[in-house]
Amino acid sequence: MATLSAWKFDSAEGAAEAGEKLEDLIKASLIEVYDAAIVNWPLGKKKPKTHQLNHLAATGALSGSFWGLLFGLIFFVPLIGVAIGAALGAMTGALVDTGIDDEFIESVRQQVTPGTSALFVLSDNAVVDKVSEALKDSHAHLVSTNLSDEDEAKLREAFGDED
Repeated sequence: MATLSAWKFDSAEGAAEAGEKLEDLIKASLIEVYDAAIVNWPLGKKKPKTHQLNHLAATGALSGSFWGLLFGLIFFVPLIGVAIGAALGAMTGALVDTGIDDEFIESVRQQVTPGTSALFVLSDNAVVDKVSEALKDSHAHLVSTNLSDEDEAKLREAFGDED
């Protein structure tokens, strides 16, 4: 069963630093990362910057369209207004069908604000206490959702690479 985790940091740089720690956890076989991305939102900016961590992703990583849709729904729909946001309802359904629900989206939306950052990780087989210990000095706050094997298959079908 895969887990989509969002680790929120109280600084705009925290997620990038945690990405380096995540590399060490992967090398130590303490977590299997299917895909990862960073969002950082510097103070004074209207919107966050996003970056997919392709070098951490395992074979079979999701395409950039998954991260684009997820981040669009979390961060950009509230900025573009309700009328346009309503038109994106069908796309929201694609995520809900894969186990990523409104509660997860809203929780991340409320926590990741200007001056903060987040590390998003689609993973499996994590040694949770070791991962938490590695990130404890970063003062990370965890928001996660578990994906059933069926949900993960739907996610890969909808957003997997088409090569």
